[in-house]
Amino acid sequence: MSNPAQQAMKLFVQTFGTTADDLYQAPGRVNIIGEHTDYNEGFVLPAAINFHTVIAVKHRSDNTFRAVTDAFPGQIEQWRFGEESSTEDKSSWGKYLKGFTASMFQSGLKAKGLDLAIVGNVPLGAGMSSSAALEVAFGTAISYASQLHLSPLAIAQIAQRGEHRFIKSESGMMDQTISALAEADHALLIDCLELDSEPVAIPESLSLVIIDPNIDRQSLIECFDARKMQCEEINELLGVESLREVSLAQLNKAKATLGDELFQRAKHVLSENQRTVSAARALEQNDIIRFSQLMAQSQQSMRDDFEITTPEIDTLVRIIKDVIGTKGGVRMSDGCVIALIDHELTDSVVNAVEQEYPQQTSLEPIIYLCSASGGAGRIE
Repeated sequence: MSNPAQQAMKLFVQTFGTTADDLYQAPGRVNIIGEHTDYNEGFVLPAAINFHTVIAVKHRSDNTFRAVTDAFPGQIEQWRFGEESSTEDKSSWGKYLKGFTASMFQSGLKAKGLDLAIVGNVPLGAGMSSSAALEVAFGTAISYASQLHLSPLAIAQIAQRGEHRFIKSESGMMDQTISALAEADHALLIDCLELDSEPVAIPESLSLVIIDPNIDRQSLIECFDARKMQCEEINELLGVESLREVSLAQLNKAKATLGDELFQRAKHVLSENQRTVSAARALEQNDIIRFSQLMAQSQQSMRDDFEITTPEIDTLVRIIKDVIGTKGGVRMSDGCVIALIDHELTDSVVNAVEQEYPQQTSLEPIIYLCSASGGAGRIE
């Protein structure tokens, strides 16, 4: 794996003809369990992963930002802090940076400009939240450079508000929160209503494997967006701000009001909240059999009640489940597949996926062997 920090420093010199002052980083993430619960103000259990976005920065005396990334060579994004037109071009990669500074400005914060060189190895479009890693790394850099002393949670909140208001992405708080607050070797149980979080140790006996099924993500995104709209419709019908206010008993009483399909959607969210909290406790207690059951139940609920899995993803999950049994858990997570499995089974899982998945789907999987990383910060 290439070193993003060294690459960022090199790109900075090549672009701006001088050396950078500092380096900052933020990790990507995978969600262990808690699917489509974050924007419903429920519970999620993500972990940061050892793939990062790194930003080399140099302080400026004015309020201008200039940014370059190795992902789009030769494109320099430039804007001024507080500039109203800073988020007009929604197609540019710089929209995440511009959305962050626009959100800061709207919150009454001030910041000096920066020259930025951005390099990352978080896989793009693979469900590992490269966008949140970019936002949080940038927010961390601004906080240090302008001596704002923002808390990690404040950086996450500014980033999420930037996505909502200026990029029109109706995401929950999970991605930015885990990127900012993660602890190494831990997942983070996040209450998306109260914005409380609790680190949950991942047992040393487990390997973290993420598999990109290499399917069309655009159709998945459209499906996910449709589910968000259905959850909003449910809230309106039930007269609540979010599904977090609804109990399973209340939901059962409202089945006639919702109809079968919306009832199933809400049932997934409510039951997934319960599974997520239970899975966190199972990991804490090293109860891998219970954890395995909860992951399987989550996968079944996503397939049958929320209807967001695909035949290819179902196949991939089944291949892995046949190898690991109850010695770990596997399910879909934001379009990729996550498996927390007994170390001794890692090679067997990789071999089974590499051999059986292409045979059954004619697709080539992309496998990432990961570890749970710490959150954003300055690279000393």
